[in-house]
Amino acid sequence: MKIGEVARRTGVATRLVRYYEQQGLLTAERAANGYRTYTDADVERVARVAGMVRAGIPTRLIKVLLDMEETAAQDRPTCTRTVADMLASELGGIEDRIACLTRSRDTIRDFLVRTEHAAMLSETVGHSTPSSTSIARAKNRSTGPSA
Repeated sequence: MKIGEVARRTGVATRLVRYYEQQGLLTAERAANGYRTYTDADVERVARVAGMVRAGIPTRLIKVLLDMEETAAQDRPTCTRTVADMLASELGGIEDRIACLTRSRDTIRDFLVRTEHAAMLSETVGHSTPSSTSIARAKNRSTGPSA
């Protein structure tokens, strides 16, 4: 498939798909006419890279993570001390961002549960929806447990 189809299927601009290729995050085959050609696996990879970028992971680390996944899949998980140091320092930042996002998600969810818009939580397509238990917990926090 051509780059425009990859962009359409992933929601990533063609310019970014080319950038990912320049950064070594993606390798496209070339047709006889010089056009890039992509596979379904490339579409999955672009979507994964875009998700990591949106999560705040720098492309230099994304490259290392993707390489590590390939290495682990080949059953030879190892890395240099330099890579291990970089990963260890990045891990703390990732965990901090996850904690911050989790708090923000919980605040938004709890607020919506306490309003007349709680039904919107179950209408959200493609996102995690709260369980009835988490809705009940949020209602109890706002109104107190029912007797």
